[in-house]
Amino acid sequence: MEKSNPTPFEIDFDSYIRQSEPGKQENGRLWQTAIGLQQVDGLTPSKYLYETARRNIDGEITIEEAKQLIDSYYETHQGRTEDENDAKEADKVSVRIREILAEKTFSFTPDLLLSIHKRLFSDVFLKVKAGRFRDYNISKHEWVLNGETVLYANADMIRQTLEYDFGQEKAFDYSGLSKEDAVKHLARFVANIWQVHPFGEGNTRTTAVFTIKYLNSLGFEVNNEPFEKHSWYFRNALVRANYTNMTKGIYMNTEYLEKFFRNMLLGEKNELKNQDLDVLNRSIAE
Repeated sequence: MEKSNPTPFEIDFDSYIRQSEPGKQENGRLWQTAIGLQQVDGLTPSKYLYETARRNIDGEITIEEAKQLIDSYYETHQGRTEDENDAKEADKVSVRIREILAEKTFSFTPDLLLSIHKRLFSDVFLKVKAGRFRDYNISKHEWVLNGETVLYANADMIRQTLEYDFGQEKAFDYSGLSKEDAVKHLARFVANIWQVHPFGEGNTRTTAVFTIKYLNSLGFEVNNEPFEKHSWYFRNALVRANYTNMTKGIYMNTEYLEKFFRNMLLGEKNELKNQDLDVLNRSIAE
């Protein structure tokens, strides 16, 4: 699934980023990322969210006022259809991602994942408690795996697995690595965190927000455009980085995720096509 054609009410973020003063440029980038990340679950924000985002970018309202407007809007507009409920989720989560990404704070612990998930999805999910690790095992049929699933962490091992991954990453020495090798290592770390799938829903968006903040904390100048335009590819690349089927000659492979990261961090222009990740297409090609 590639980025869909823009709807008539979407903002021309590129114009804001090219032509506006630095404050509006940064604000436009943050909204661009926040809205683009809704693609990982096939969600489309409402016209009202785009109008609220435009007012925030133009300085008419603060981000806190934008949040209040979105919350108030959905207090009086109860979704009666699936599309309306999807728009509600996309709108609320978009404005919250925008808020979190702008904050100059970071804590390298599994608890940050819990905090991000709680802030993004409180009062959004009906069946999943925001900010709580799942207490049940899950599987998901992935189209890039021809209906197979990644093996996610056992529910009773989520905290221990995350603490191990964070501990390994915290102890890792980047000082002798080239930028290319650092990106390769970071791709594997992010893939490991995502594979744990600590929450019942919202894992990819939580992982993406954590990843952007972690990369910023390391001093990377993050180009968020890949998240805006290729967030579905990002999710599928995480799937491929965590799937092995030896009988079919398929092994965990971070090369697709590395392309995404290299575009984001090194300014490369690798083509990011979802069909390249499809294991069925791979087997046909071979």
